[in-house]
Amino acid sequence: MSGNEPVVAFFCATYLKPEMHHLHRQILALDGWQPLVLAQKVENPGTFPMDGLEVVPRSPWRFAARAVERHFTLAPWQISRGETARLRAVLSERRARVLHVFFGNVAVHLLPLIESVEIPVVVSFHGADVAGDIATPGYRAARKRIFAQAARVACRSEALVEAVHRLGCPREKLTVIRTALPELEFRERALPADGSIQLVQACRLVPKKGLVTTLAAFAKLSPRHPKMTLVIAGTGPLDTKLRERAAQLGVASRVRFAGFLDQSALRELFASSHVFLHPSETVAGDVEGIPNGLLEAMATGLPVVATRHGGIPEAVEHEVGGLLCEERDAGGVAEAVERLIGDPGLYARIAAGGAAAVRSKFSRAAVAEALDRLYRQVSAG
Repeated sequence: MSGNEPVVAFFCATYLKPEMHHLHRQILALDGWQPLVLAQKVENPGTFPMDGLEVVPRSPWRFAARAVERHFTLAPWQISRGETARLRAVLSERRARVLHVFFGNVAVHLLPLIESVEIPVVVSFHGADVAGDIATPGYRAARKRIFAQAARVACRSEALVEAVHRLGCPREKLTVIRTALPELEFRERALPADGSIQLVQACRLVPKKGLVTTLAAFAKLSPRHPKMTLVIAGTGPLDTKLRERAAQLGVASRVRFAGFLDQSALRELFASSHVFLHPSETVAGDVEGIPNGLLEAMATGLPVVATRHGGIPEAVEHEVGGLLCEERDAGGVAEAVERLIGDPGLYARIAAGGAAAVRSKFSRAAVAEALDRLYRQVSAG
């Protein structure tokens, strides 16, 4: 960049959690804009290097505001006057033209800043931030203020657009900005003749990822495929429960819990695997946008079996880019895997179709163009 580009500021409360590679890629994808990242806490700076990073520490009294919300008001706490003033000062000093706030549930806490800045604000929703506290009656007034103040509200999928519209956002403010994929090499795979097929799922170990369904499907497949194995990569609150469930199903010896993997190790895992599973499901209103692991697996040519859930059908066309099942249908997932591994022609066609689909919709160039268009529209207005 020349240094003369207009500045777009991104607010991300913690920059960045290990699973948020997609946010780092989205920021770096920008062309024609100079990124400024505002954060209140920094994690993993070596993994997510960023030159334009300004840290505005959190108020030491935040715990008190959270306690009041939890026990008395049931309405969202707000950042303090001091935090608001410091953030405004950085935006003014850097002459930011647009403020982009990552995550709707963060935006409700950032209202004092959003309502006081004189530049347009974009708020983006990513999936989990349409459920939980933000969807409760206590947050209704804050949601209304966010949607009134935001110039545009960006979502990762059309399904997420509908979910945010149900929260009260006017449809004319909603737009789709998809996630940006890294550059991934397509790899042709051959199914092993000895039946040593490796299934894989890579994600946060949380209920909406459908991991219990994955284990149940694997248990159905195991008697017919004694050399088949399953790898589950990721960390999260379900770790112990999933290990226990694998033992109850009698497949623990053939399920490997790989834990959190960095990008290099994850690509090696994909390269050694044969089918990617992601049977997502709706849990207490928590819905996927489009899972990053699913997209990356498809880009590498790893055939996928997933569900008709959230934004997944926008990335996976059934019988073209993958095979889709209904939510919580372990039998359907097992049957889809059987179809793939039993038909080399279908396997190759799904691998190629999935890779082509995600490269056209989720490339860095496509996302950069969409972001540039969005920021220019709101800054001109």
